[in-house]
Amino acid sequence: MLSKDHVDFYNEHGFLHVPQVFSKAEIDELSDEMDRLVREWATTSLGWTGPWRRAYMDEITEKQSKLTAMHDLQFYSAAWMRAVTHPKLTEIISDILGPDVELHHSTMHIKPPSTGQPFPMHQDYPFYPHQDGRYVDVLVHLDDTRHENGEIRFLDGSHKLGPLEHITMTPEGPCTPHLPVDQYPLENTVAVPAKRGDVVLFSIYTIHGSYINTTDRPRRLVRVGYRHPHNFQTGGQSMRRPGLMVRGYRHRCDGQELFPTENGE
Repeated sequence: MLSKDHVDFYNEHGFLHVPQVFSKAEIDELSDEMDRLVREWATTSLGWTGPWRRAYMDEITEKQSKLTAMHDLQFYSAAWMRAVTHPKLTEIISDILGPDVELHHSTMHIKPPSTGQPFPMHQDYPFYPHQDGRYVDVLVHLDDTRHENGEIRFLDGSHKLGPLEHITMTPEGPCTPHLPVDQYPLENTVAVPAKRGDVVLFSIYTIHGSYINTTDRPRRLVRVGYRHPHNFQTGGQSMRRPGLMVRGYRHRCDGQELFPTENGE
């Protein structure tokens, strides 16, 4: 799926936009399934916490800003199981990671209309740290994105910095991991608008963020995480949970045990 130039661009910049991975019929089905998941399963809340909120939003907007989210859509919808194991998508990931690819998780990210939450600059690493950088996050676009509804933005080449220390504690208590807003302003980022059906790939180390959704429609994305099966997780979301092999084979490491069949075993 990817040319050498595509792979070289990803390795140099830490992100890559791939148009039209999903057909119109596929994305229409995924859109309908997402609407159902929102009605029946997802939660809308304050979302990410921390002092960055006051830096990104005025007081009134900050109080109104929300985020609609849920994890692992493939556990609830066969359409989304087909999406996260989609042959074109997994072939793209294998062009980056190699022939063996493991699905780690999926997460719905919806910015509601008018005050849909912005995201401060951050790496995804603090949320599900792994031993190395053989981890690719993918944004599946169900809507066209642009500045007005908060398209994804990247700090070009920032994956080369490796894992960074994030702010996780404030005088008021714990907060969602993020980087200092004065050192990592959104203004320094590269915007990557995309169309519905497109995907945007980025490294677990690439610094990224997004502006608020100011439009009258939700901005809907699903983030899907893939890793090399020997890039072992060290903490965070979905820890100790095996993932689906969507490409290749899980080669056994010395002393590696079978996955447990019961919780706690």
